Amino acid sequence: MKVLTSIITGALLSASGAQAAEYTIDIQNLTRGSVFAPLVVAAHSGSDSLFMVGESASTAVQAMAEGGDISGLVTSLESVGATISNNPAEGLLMAGDSVEVVLNTDSTANTYLSLAGMIVPSNDGFVGLNSLMLPTETGVYHYTLNAYDAGTEANDELRGSGAPGEPGLPVPPPLEEMVGHNATGVEANAEEFVHIHRGVLGDTNAEGGSSDLDAGVHRWLNPVAHLTITVQ
Repeated sequence: MKVLTSIITGALLSASGAQAAEYTIDIQNLTRGSVFAPLVVAAHSGSDSLFMVGESASTAVQAMAEGGDISGLVTSLESVGATISNNPAEGLLMAGDSVEVVLNTDSTANTYLSLAGMIVPSNDGFVGLNSLMLPTETGVYHYTLNAYDAGTEANDELRGSGAPGEPGLPVPPPLEEMVGHNATGVEANAEEFVHIHRGVLGDTNAEGGSSDLDAGVHRWLNPVAHLTITVQ
């Protein structure tokens, strides 16, 4: 299993005497044959969030979920002083692989953890964590993460550009030979709000059928990731 490391240093309170908190965060892709597009991982205040279940996705969430573009989310997090790890895997996080992030953050301000990254191939699915209160006691903490549907695009499971507002799922080169062609499509309508993803369906017909995805490779159900937080 490949493990990558990214070290991010945030602002520390020096005058007040508050102690900094150091967190080692490991994120593992649990899917069989899907990848995570560039991830954004951030510690932030309790008044901020990346997305809200049951509400319409922001344009930044839509860009991340449909095309893997996290720049809008990064900009939003920077504007509120979050401690951010931007694309710690330096590209795609392959199935079964892990990435490790070390966050050095102000324990009195950025005390909530969030992350997001598109699941590829999917129409608008993403692995997500929204505002988990970071543990404060020394130890190792384990969590499982669900996939979310941004609700901005119909889950037709057909090849496409991946551009926000355009139908179809992007297929990066590592997955090109695994994704079929000429399917008729699975679902006609977008849900228009963020919700837990049902998982992709796929089929076994690489030259047609209802889905361009291979049910034996790309099919997944929740949870899709394992999160480990180590408090030093």
